Amino acid sequence: MKADDTTNPTTAGLLKLTDEEYTLIRNLIHHKFGIDLTEQKKSLIVGRLQKVLREKGLASFLEYYNYVTSDKTGEALGSLVNRISTNHTFFYREPDHFTFLLETALPELKRCIEKEGTKKLRIWCAGCSSGEEPYMLSMLVHDFLKLELKQWDVGILATDISNRVLTIAKAGVYAGENIKSLPAHFKHRYFRSSEDGDWAVKDQIKDLILFRRFNLMRPQFPFSGKFHLVFCRNVMIYFDGPTRDALVNRFYDFTQPGGYFFIGHSETLGRKTRTYSYVKPAVYRREA
Repeated sequence: MKADDTTNPTTAGLLKLTDEEYTLIRNLIHHKFGIDLTEQKKSLIVGRLQKVLREKGLASFLEYYNYVTSDKTGEALGSLVNRISTNHTFFYREPDHFTFLLETALPELKRCIEKEGTKKLRIWCAGCSSGEEPYMLSMLVHDFLKLELKQWDVGILATDISNRVLTIAKAGVYAGENIKSLPAHFKHRYFRSSEDGDWAVKDQIKDLILFRRFNLMRPQFPFSGKFHLVFCRNVMIYFDGPTRDALVNRFYDFTQPGGYFFIGHSETLGRKTRTYSYVKPAVYRREA
């Protein structure tokens, strides 16, 4: 889940957002979701929240802030993050990660896991957006293990804060434009085409994935086990330094020794994070 980079083309005729109101909303978003909105995002907030203010009959952004913070169900807060976030992604994004996964990470992890005698592989896609990344990982696992997959216990946890994108992800249906970067064998082996030009992910790929709503700002993660692969790509660019560092430390705690951590190529790890070892650009490893 990522904050949108675009700004509204005009605020003419819209309710005015005062500096004081923006500070309240901005601080709320940072506290609840870790997203650090800059002053340049003010027009985005104005444009994105107008509809809900009208629907709720609210006369100001202060009334909206009070409405969100007093709602005990959490629905208003969920609606807020859905409205301010965008999830632009596509299949086979930053493909050198997937090449590294097939050629290096998965073979090494397979050898280590087989020595332990478990044949259990756990992957976490944090900030999974509309599902392209976890489905890509599932396809790669299928390609790598082939017929051996039946002997393995593979689980891919895909999480996001936005219910809106999780609904899209669970459906697993994508426009042709979205999969145009995929190598042909992935498209034809793991998707079904429809008459309207969309492409649906096959059940064999879906079966490895569990989609769940999850807020990365939780001070403690509730997982009982650790992950061999953690993907959190192009998410932390919207966090400030302390928020990012604290999150990476929590990721570290839930990475298996010898496991890998992937971030976006435009991101970096802070100096106050646990000691993941650098492997290559945007790829790190927890020492075994």
